[in-house]
Amino acid sequence: MPSDLTLDTIDLSSIDFWARPWAERHAAFALLRRERPIAFFEEPELAGFPKGPGYHAITRHADILTISRTPEVFSSAQGAVSIIDMPAELNEFYGSFISMDDPRHARLRKIVAGTFTPRMLNKIYDDVERVAVDTVAAVAPKGEVDLVAEISSPFPLLVICDMMGIPESERQMVLEQSNIILSGGDPEFMPEGVDPVTAFIGAGEQLVALMDGLATERRDHPTDDLLSALVNTDVDGERLTQQELASFFILLAVAGNETTRTAVSHGVAALGENPDQRRIWADDVEGVTPTAIEEIVRYASPVIWMRRTVTRDHELSGHQFHEGDKVLMFYGSANRDDAVFDDPDRFDVRRDPNPHVGFGGPGPHFCLGAHLARREIGLVFRELFRQLPDLELAGPPEQLRSSFINGIKHLPVRFTPKG
Repeated sequence: MPSDLTLDTIDLSSIDFWARPWAERHAAFALLRRERPIAFFEEPELAGFPKGPGYHAITRHADILTISRTPEVFSSAQGAVSIIDMPAELNEFYGSFISMDDPRHARLRKIVAGTFTPRMLNKIYDDVERVAVDTVAAVAPKGEVDLVAEISSPFPLLVICDMMGIPESERQMVLEQSNIILSGGDPEFMPEGVDPVTAFIGAGEQLVALMDGLATERRDHPTDDLLSALVNTDVDGERLTQQELASFFILLAVAGNETTRTAVSHGVAALGENPDQRRIWADDVEGVTPTAIEEIVRYASPVIWMRRTVTRDHELSGHQFHEGDKVLMFYGSANRDDAVFDDPDRFDVRRDPNPHVGFGGPGPHFCLGAHLARREIGLVFRELFRQLPDLELAGPPEQLRSSFINGIKHLPVRFTPKG
C-alpha cells in the first residue's frame, strides 16, 4: 500500500480515494478490517445539502451479515443509497423499496414478486438467452472493440427494456440517464455545464416521464411484458401506485443495468489477467459456470456500499452505536475478508464455498433480481466462449470514478473476427 495511505489518512469520503487503483483500495480496506473495522468518517459535502454528522464504515463480513439480518435496529427507511440525508420524497423516489422498512417494504416487494409468474419468468429467461446470443454475434465480425460499450453495457439494458416493453426509440435515453444517476459525478457522463445534482434529478425526471406515459398506455392496452403485469397485478387488493411504479422502474433500469454490466466487465478483465482460470472455465463451461458466476460477483462487488441508520442504542462487535448513527456496509471489503475467504485477492472460478455478499447481505433486502443477474452473467460468458473463443485484453480497464459503483468505463478487447 502506498506510504500516503495509513490508518489515519484513509478517507472513504474523498473521491480521490476512489480514483486510486483497485489494488490500493483493497489494501486500504484490509488495513481497516485488521485495525479499525468500524471506522468513523466525515460525510462528503454536496452543494445544496447541509453537511451531516458523519458515518461508520463497516468493513468485516461478519458485521455486515449481522446488520443485514437486523433491520429493526439498522433501518433502510432514512436512505440506503445516499450518505447525505435527502428529503423523504427524493429518498423513496430514487431508492424505491430498498429505501424502505417493513411493512411498506414487504408490501411493495410482494406486489412486484407477484408479477413474476412462471410464464413471465420463462419469457424473460428466453429473452435473456436471445439477447446474449445476438449481442455477442453483433460484435463478432469486428475483431477489436470496447467490451463495455459493445457488450456488457447494451446487453443488460436490452434485457430490461425487452422485459419492460420499452420502445427501441427510447432505449438510448434510458442508458444515458441511468449512466448519469450512477456515475458518481464522473465527468465523462455529465452533460456539459450541468452540475451533478441537477443532472441527477433531471435524469430521474426523464425516466419517470417515460414510465408515466407507458404505464397509462398499458393500463388501457396491456401487452405481454412486465410493465403491463406491474400496472395491472393486484396482490391482496393492492396495486402499485404511479409513483411506486416509477420508482421501481428507476431502480430496475439503473441497478439492474449497472450491476450486471459491472460484473461482466470485471469478469472479462479477471479472465484476461488470469489465463489459467479462463482455461479451466472454457474447458468445462457448463460445469464451472455456477461457481464462476459467484466468484465474478464476489470479485467485482458491483455495489460498493449500502447505508443503514441506527434506530436505537445498540452494541455491535464491541462498538456502541447510538440512535441516528449512520452506517455504510462496504460489500467489497466483506468479500475480501480473509477470515471468511482463503486467499481473497485470488480469482478462482471454482471457489466453493463462496458466501459473498455481492447481492447484499441476508435478510429482507437481499437482491430481488439475483436469479436474473446470475442467468445474464452465465449466458453472456457462454456466448463469449462459444463465439469469441480467443478473446483477450487489448489494454487495461478504465475505472469509473465513483464511490458507489465499482464500475469499469472502458475495456478494450480483441479476437479473431468471425462471419
